[in-house]
Amino acid sequence: QVQLVESGGGLAQPGGSLRLSCVASGKNFVMYTMGWYRQAPGKQRELVASITSGGSTNSVDSVAGRFTISRDNAKNTVYLQMNGLKPEDTAVYYCNARRYIESLGNYWGQGTQVTVSS
Repeated sequence: QVQLVESGGGLAQPGGSLRLSCVASGKNFVMYTMGWYRQAPGKQRELVASITSGGSTNSVDSVAGRFTISRDNAKNTVYLQMNGLKPEDTAVYYCNARRYIESLGNYWGQGTQVTVSS
């Protein structure tokens, strides 16, 4: 069983920045693709950004150039640096850890609230 604990959410003004962190328990962190998802009220959960064990990254078009995902395998931690925040970024952000063979592991954190408002 893997536990994921997110932190770093909060209130930011439009144009501001936040950095989300997700700390994973257990072994073999390097074997997981890590992702950040978000869900706004009335909307489906969407993938924001992901990073593979090999360091390849992907992000949704709406955050491209503003958000950066990274990982520190020594700390079992994945980060989401969010710059140039917009009100439409307001959502609960969830950390996800997934093995390439999904049946071997697919875990979710409890989420952290990000609110962008003036």
